Amino acid sequence: MAAFELSAVALEFPDELNVIVGQSHFIKTVEDLHEVLFGASPQLRFGVAFCEASGKRLVRTSGNDDELVALAARNAEAIGAGHSFVVFLREGYPVNVLNQIKQVAEVCSIYCATANPVEVIVAETALGRGILGVVDGAKPLGVETSADVADRMGLLRALGYKLGGF
Repeated sequence: MAAFELSAVALEFPDELNVIVGQSHFIKTVEDLHEVLFGASPQLRFGVAFCEASGKRLVRTSGNDDELVALAARNAEAIGAGHSFVVFLREGYPVNVLNQIKQVAEVCSIYCATANPVEVIVAETALGRGILGVVDGAKPLGVETSADVADRMGLLRALGYKLGGF
């Protein structure tokens, strides 16, 4: 049996940003994600980084915000898992771009899309590194009450994601 080592890589990013972490399979991912994000909204600011798993094995980057591109590159390099990607968003939310990202032919899966603190669980073998999953935010403190349900429904309507009650 091959030996492996597990680690948790804490992503580092400011509170006001959202992050998407996923798995893909081809160098074309960087340009395709850029095109999808660029077309999603004129105000969306983003940075993309993709860990190439063969050839030069570089962290490939793109985006329309230099700060977010650099941030995505640093976090992707810290994860260091082949064919993984990191996207940081400003002035937009994952809910507005996730379906488009999932439709990119190279995208295999999405591990998380969040503004919460994130730890990426990484396994390292002699071959390389792979993402096993993520820890997205903190564990629950309990089950919602009827007042919490009303608050949740009110928030979604105030944000424009829901129109009426059920």
